[in-house]
Amino acid sequence: MKDESDNNTRIFDLGREIRSVRTAISNLDRQTVFVLLFSAFAVILQMKLGDRTLFRTEIAPKLGIESVGLGSWTWWFVVQGVLGFVVPILILRFGFKRNVREMGLGLGDWRFASIIGAVYLPFALLGTWILSDGSSFQANYPHYGPAAIDWTVFFIYEAVFIFYWMGWEYLWRGFVLFGTARVFGIYAIFIQTVPFAILHYEKPLPEALLSIVGGVALGALVWRSRSFWIAVPIHAVQMLLLDLFSSLRIRTGVSGISPGSFLEIFEKL
Repeated sequence: MKDESDNNTRIFDLGREIRSVRTAISNLDRQTVFVLLFSAFAVILQMKLGDRTLFRTEIAPKLGIESVGLGSWTWWFVVQGVLGFVVPILILRFGFKRNVREMGLGLGDWRFASIIGAVYLPFALLGTWILSDGSSFQANYPHYGPAAIDWTVFFIYEAVFIFYWMGWEYLWRGFVLFGTARVFGIYAIFIQTVPFAILHYEKPLPEALLSIVGGVALGALVWRSRSFWIAVPIHAVQMLLLDLFSSLRIRTGVSGISPGSFLEIFEKL
């Protein structure tokens, strides 16, 4: 019995295990660990705290806000912007003493980024113009229906939407990409793609699958540019154009994708 007890002690040495855990923790890159864990925390908090129903039922009544429709979307966008852009910047700047360039907030190779943006814009214009002709798109864009028939509401909605995109893009293409690059190097492109794609699971299957390609492409573009800023117009412009074209079609009742249909819209405005 004594020999068996001694053997078990050798097999499991609690002190040795504790020392091994301490050594493993001490060897971890604290910034990388914190960035990955906070990104998960930020997504959960955004979904819970930024929930539009929560705003309508709990927050708006307490703040005395009557326009809960636009207010709920504004709340959702602002929470995403704060949790995905403002807070991560504060974490990297003051928590880990990173400079603007290390955080992906510098200009980077702005000439290269500008060329890519200029090449992308015509495709975004054509693609969103074609998509806006579909009734299903007109039923869903803009997401806040009244924005389609009121220009003041439209511009407020789109302006706050840009802050949302800054939060959405920086969380993945800035905070996670640059925040883990010191450990993972170029593989950080694929690491930031995984949660980005998973968050598209509720989208139609083609869009959900394309989000994997889009995540890698945007990550690679930001990595090459050494700046996250190019990701904001790339992602936001296509949504703004789709909202705009859908709104114009809803206002005028014009259908079709020919140049004549485009001109007819402006004749009816």
